[in-house]
Amino acid sequence: MDQSKDIVDHMMKNDAFSQWLGITVVSNAPGEAVLTMTVRDEMTNGFHIAHGGISYALADSALAFAANGGGRQSLSIETSIHHLHAVRAGEVLTASATLLSETHKTGLYQIDITNRTGERVAWFKGTVYRTSKEWNL
Repeated sequence: MDQSKDIVDHMMKNDAFSQWLGITVVSNAPGEAVLTMTVRDEMTNGFHIAHGGISYALADSALAFAANGGGRQSLSIETSIHHLHAVRAGEVLTASATLLSETHKTGLYQIDITNRTGERVAWFKGTVYRTSKEWNL
């Protein structure tokens, strides 16, 4: 039985930071997640562009939801991001997480962050450690 929606709903309910970001879960399935959020003024830096941590946090949440949606509790162990284009307040970002490779203990994910026009503004790679603990909701 696919319990990924229940898992992600539970995670989101208990994730104050993702809530503060204004993240909406568009879809999720084992190994996949699509999230959106709108960049707000208080998320910008001194250059009046989104702080790099904002797109990073969006991607990190997408990683967590995609990895845990498979049923095993998973935690990130290595992540990196490439910022490709500036993002400004008012822009809607979409993070799409995809599982690239999975072993018994690890999972490798790619997260593409795009703007409203579909332009890729950042690219995130994340590796998770897959614990032996199953989600039991």
